[in-house]
Amino acid sequence: MKPFILVCDGMDKEIFQDLQAISEFDVHPEPKNSQDTIKELLPKATALVIRSATTITPDFLEMAPNLKLVIRAGEGTDNIDKGACAAKGVKVANTPGANNNSAAEHAIALMMTVLRKTAAADKTMKAGGWDKSKFTGVELSNKKVGIVGFGRIGQIVAKRLQGFEPQVLFFDPFVEKSEFSYAQKAKDLKEVFSTCDVITLHSPLMDKTKGMVNKELLELMPSHSILINASRGGIVDEDALLDVLKNGKIRAAGFDVFATEPLDENSELRKLDNLVLTPHLGASTEEAQLRVGEMTVSQLKEFLLNDNLQNEVKA
Repeated sequence: MKPFILVCDGMDKEIFQDLQAISEFDVHPEPKNSQDTIKELLPKATALVIRSATTITPDFLEMAPNLKLVIRAGEGTDNIDKGACAAKGVKVANTPGANNNSAAEHAIALMMTVLRKTAAADKTMKAGGWDKSKFTGVELSNKKVGIVGFGRIGQIVAKRLQGFEPQVLFFDPFVEKSEFSYAQKAKDLKEVFSTCDVITLHSPLMDKTKGMVNKELLELMPSHSILINASRGGIVDEDALLDVLKNGKIRAAGFDVFATEPLDENSELRKLDNLVLTPHLGASTEEAQLRVGEMTVSQLKEFLLNDNLQNEVKA
């Protein structure tokens, strides 16, 4: 019997057609499926391709007795219970690096949108207004930008920011120094949060980073500063964020990721004029989707046809 491959949360159309063309595989004919359809098809599945919408839990795995592989089409795997997968003999892999440039550019896009108030200005223009005096912005040049998490994405952000000529201060417990002369390491998170004009988060979500950006750190931020999160939801205490934004303790923020996604339609965060929101678009570029898809198809072929697991993520 051919391996049955189920793509859960979407794949580039052309890449999906390439996957379907592999004669050794039985591929479910839809490149994106509802959670109800996924559960219905789980008993048949040999391999799953997921993004952020599908969560792999012990109960989920109980419905998939033939499952051998879960590929996270992206880098973060916090929506996969890797311990439960290991206990069931299900391998987990991701596609590291495929989304890095896209995620870094989105963080910078949020940064500039917040600093120059372009989203709010666009909204009033389309409502017939010309409220020029309300939208005086702030330059990034000569500001101090703090980068929390200086892995591949954080370093791309630092590199892309160079043209704006800010100072760059980073913190990452696993990185001792930067290859960029203009990026210096902070002694701790408190130094970043108390001294930077702009802070952008690029840490993975794990036990040590969950709720890492808490009330104490947020209240250290200067009143003119802004916070950007295009990394993972759950790193920031959203109640504390709501408080500092509502009370004007910081200037503004831009967020692409949230502790619970989709963000609740009644969330108080949606009501803030000084918070720019996007629906987890960090990896949503044509180029990133193509790279992710190509890596995913290659990994499926290597594992299911050649018994070679690439980019394994262990518990």
